[in-house]
Amino acid sequence: MPDFVKTALDERGLMDAYKQRPAYQQNDYIGWIMRAKRQETKESRLLQMLDELESGGVYMNMEHAASAKK
Repeated sequence: MPDFVKTALDERGLMDAYKQRPAYQQNDYIGWIMRAKRQETKESRLLQMLDELESGGVYMNMEHAASAKK
């Protein structure tokens, strides 16, 4: 995991939410963020991941019932 992603997860208190996601989702998020060519795009994708982890029930802008907050 890149340092800037780890730092962002730690700062928002979302590391546990990230680790509770299946490994394929963790890998998808990191790969998706890192494939961005522009820094602005990386930051935008990182924010989307953080928001999805925080709200729960969403994965890559799709409904994900297994991660819904109770």
